[in-house]
Amino acid sequence: MSAGRFITLEGIEGAGKSTSLEFIQRQLRSVGIPHLVTREPGGTDLGEALREILLHRNRTGICVDSELLLMFAARAQHLDERIRPALEDGSWVVCDRFTDATYAYQGGGRGVPDERIRILENWVQGELRPDLTLLFDIPVDQGLARAGKRSAPDRFEREQQEFFERVRRHYLAAAACEPSRIRVIDGALTPDQVQDRIRVILQEFLP
Repeated sequence: MSAGRFITLEGIEGAGKSTSLEFIQRQLRSVGIPHLVTREPGGTDLGEALREILLHRNRTGICVDSELLLMFAARAQHLDERIRPALEDGSWVVCDRFTDATYAYQGGGRGVPDERIRILENWVQGELRPDLTLLFDIPVDQGLARAGKRSAPDRFEREQQEFFERVRRHYLAAAACEPSRIRVIDGALTPDQVQDRIRVILQEFLP
């Protein structure tokens, strides 16, 4: 049995990841590819508990290092409990955010040096990296306006616009460095246009 493939979705708040995740799931189902859909932080009982700590809008006083370590603690459990077993079983994994988000939010947003994040990435993940990352890019003001319509802001969504500008810049810089893995999709397009773009990328990627 061949190993599965690992697809991640990235982007700032309101970029359209959730809708696109559902579309990707339908595409994989239509061609009979077994797959796991999951998210970060989260994906396991421990991960979801840590997600509640990290995202709760009233949770204050989490220092930057604690935030970073909690993200990787959730990721370590996620990899051990769900992602690696699924890949080894031949299933594909589609994950809403992964380590690129840590580089963007804790690195770009909080100012943690990439070198420090890379140490944790190598420790927790070993050689495992996504095979394909879809980066949904949208101007920050548009993304935040969308996000504000769907729910009360979480701890990250309450950050100032400049925080998200730094996050977006970090994402786009990563895409420029790894264009074959990180494929940028204009999240400001219509849903049909976004899905057409995803479909083209997946057709290149599917066996």
